[in-house]
Amino acid sequence: MNTTFLRGRLSSPPRTLELPSGDAALALELTIRDGEAPAESVPVTWFAASKAAAGWEAGQELIVIGRVRRRFFRAGGRTASRTEVLAATVIAAERKADARRRLDRAVAEVTAGL
Repeated sequence: MNTTFLRGRLSSPPRTLELPSGDAALALELTIRDGEAPAESVPVTWFAASKAAAGWEAGQELIVIGRVRRRFFRAGGRTASRTEVLAATVIAAERKADARRRLDRAVAEVTAGL
């Protein structure tokens, strides 16, 4: 099972990506700080983004539930890759009850059958 949970802050405003298929995705860059460890930057792609999410600002604290993926593509005549989190759910951290409910549901899915 490939499930990840992130909590961090937007390092820049979300960007809307227009794909060749006509679909749109929201690109987020999340900065994660874990105690005294150096900050980590995690790219997140969200295909089911709400319209309100496009208005989030840098510094907004978010919780992301999704999966890690590595995709390959051609760039400049060479094969390149990118590792990112493909979000299923993104919640503003201040929405504590909603965030807790969704996290509990995701943890139950992960632990089912153990």
